[in-house]
Amino acid sequence: MKTIVLTFTMLILLSISSFTQESGKRVGFELNSGASMAIKKIDGASLNPGFGFEGIFHYRLMPHLGIYTGWGWNRFGADESFAGNDVCYEETGYVLGINFKYFIVDSKLAYYVRAGALYNHIETENANGDIVNDTKHGLGYQVAVGIDIPFGKGWSLTPGLKFNNLSRETAWEGLSKTINYQYLSARVGIMKRF
Repeated sequence: MKTIVLTFTMLILLSISSFTQESGKRVGFELNSGASMAIKKIDGASLNPGFGFEGIFHYRLMPHLGIYTGWGWNRFGADESFAGNDVCYEETGYVLGINFKYFIVDSKLAYYVRAGALYNHIETENANGDIVNDTKHGLGYQVAVGIDIPFGKGWSLTPGLKFNNLSRETAWEGLSKTINYQYLSARVGIMKRF
């Protein structure tokens, strides 16, 4: 706990003592998308490579520290699983977190680190696209790192890596199942700051 408090305090102090290259632009909107790779099996079922996207609003509180919130969707298919053959798992829901952004010396490029809480659910769909199970919403977390590459007035490209973790309990044919939905995503985003 002391380490978390110390790290958070250091980030705030760095943000306060630093200068920003975007002094007038506090609000931004980002759309990102990309491929996902499951890190864990779901109840013994291997997941195929997936795909997802997010829409995120950003608000800069201090030169290097901000908050973000948004909505996201990610989908994995599975050839065989407890829910049958040729099913897919879709995670949808909300994210709220903090964003730390720091400019690379003598450059307009910046790196970012994000950490957020998820409020998501996982739907299981059969081969016909019918929802056969829904875990209901619950808490998880997300961490991300990447680079912010400006390319025009208020526009940036935001490639990065993101890790999502969501564990939900559900009932399937009278049995309790735990779905541990963990994946790594390579995302490319575009952001507009206002």
